[in-house]
Amino acid sequence: MKMKARVIAFYLPQFHAIPENDKWWGKGFTEWTSVKNAKPLFEGHVEPKVPGELGYYNLLDPQIRERQAELAKSAGIEGFCYWHYWFGNGKRLLEKPFHEVLTSGKPDYPFCLCWANHTWARTTWVNISGNTGKQILMEQTYPGDEDIIMHFNACLPAFKDPRYIRVDNKPLFGVWAPLDIPNFEHFKDLWNKMARENGIDGIHFVGLTTDFRQIPENTMRLGYDALCLTGATRAMRRTSFWKNSIIPRLRKVFPNHVFLTNFPYEKIIENWFKGTRCHKENYYPCVFPNYDRSPRGGVKAVLFYGSTPALWKKHLQQAIEIVKNKEPQHRLIFIRSWNEWGEGNYLEPDAQFGTQYLDVMHDLLK
Repeated sequence: MKMKARVIAFYLPQFHAIPENDKWWGKGFTEWTSVKNAKPLFEGHVEPKVPGELGYYNLLDPQIRERQAELAKSAGIEGFCYWHYWFGNGKRLLEKPFHEVLTSGKPDYPFCLCWANHTWARTTWVNISGNTGKQILMEQTYPGDEDIIMHFNACLPAFKDPRYIRVDNKPLFGVWAPLDIPNFEHFKDLWNKMARENGIDGIHFVGLTTDFRQIPENTMRLGYDALCLTGATRAMRRTSFWKNSIIPRLRKVFPNHVFLTNFPYEKIIENWFKGTRCHKENYYPCVFPNYDRSPRGGVKAVLFYGSTPALWKKHLQQAIEIVKNKEPQHRLIFIRSWNEWGEGNYLEPDAQFGTQYLDVMHDLLK
């Protein structure tokens, strides 16, 4: 049977306690803390979001990881793209769930990595009103060649794992902020050289970018093999220039006034792919089943409201149509996300819709 699309879902390896979060937010903090404390901001705004059959899980529980894989596989998702945190000089965070997946061999379900190369500030994970400045918790650094080599060797066991997702026989490796890596051409050359020395054809580097504020061609000129494109910024601008562009400026002038940046999901998906380059062979569309960052951002959060399984089906169908004529290896569609509950950005079953978002995917992809 002809493959419609290779669908990969971003996966947040949070939801377990780590010493750093205990220090910053209090013992036992996970993102569930923010999810449970979320409040509705306007009439009809559904908060807090409540998980369905998986509950408020701990990702160090292998049974939870197995069930996640079962649900994703049954929906037609090819694999998970785990966010990978490497801050330089070997410093990592939230690495334990993926480490257990890698070393245990379970679940037997495809995966790849995306380097979340950004600094953590106090507002990265939780809503704290009145904060000024970045208030950095963990800074992203790029120390040089020694660190580049150390980073590759840390990823090598994953790259050699038969479960690792490949494109053109090369392990797929995403980069959250593709323009931030100093001298990416050198980084890429060094990693590809080490890959070949270890019997791997090379790395398929995918830069994440928008199709509006970051000019995709600038990223491609650096040597990325492909781009993962989200139309969110363009769609928000087309849906409401006032909310997307003017309100952020007004907040700086009137910091004590509440200006909501809430957009109807139905309108957002109408504008999602307008004017984008996703039809190109090495441009991979990225779609959102829902988005509501208010558990992390409060009244300053961007959110889409009114998402339903029927609208999600329409959005995903748009992406399938875009990739259907590409080479089978390149019919990639990324989904944000599998389990970004703090951004109201998830496919996992919840109390409101159960498995309906996954059922829609099964109908379209299977």
